[in-house]
Amino acid sequence: MATLLFKLNNVPEDEAAEVRELLEQQGFHTYETSAGFFGLGVAAIWLVNASDKALAMEAIDAYQAERAIRMRAEYEARVARGEEPTLWDNIKASPMRFVGLLILLCFILSIMLLPFWYLI
Repeated sequence: MATLLFKLNNVPEDEAAEVRELLEQQGFHTYETSAGFFGLGVAAIWLVNASDKALAMEAIDAYQAERAIRMRAEYEARVARGEEPTLWDNIKASPMRFVGLLILLCFILSIMLLPFWYLI
C-alpha cells in the first residue's frame, strides 16, 4: 500500500525537483499527486512500497539538513553583499502598503482594547 512520503504544499519548486531527483537516484518507486483545481487535495510524493519508508525518510532528512546549511550560507552571502532587503528597504519600496498595514494594526488594537476602555 502506498504511503505519504513528502508533502509539496508551500515547497519551492527547486526543492521539490531535487527531492524527486534524490528519490529517483536512490531507486525508490514513487508517484505524485496534485492539490487539484481548488487546492483541496494533497499535493505530495507518495512511496509505492511502504516498507521502504524508513530509508526514504532518512535520505530526505539528510538532504534537507544539507539544504538548510546551503540555503543559510546563500542567505548570509546575500546579506554580506547587501543584496538582501532590510525592513527600511521594504518600507521604501511600498510605502502605501506599510501605511495601510499600520492603519489596520491600529484598527485591530482599538477593537481589542475597546472593552477595557469602557471599564475605566
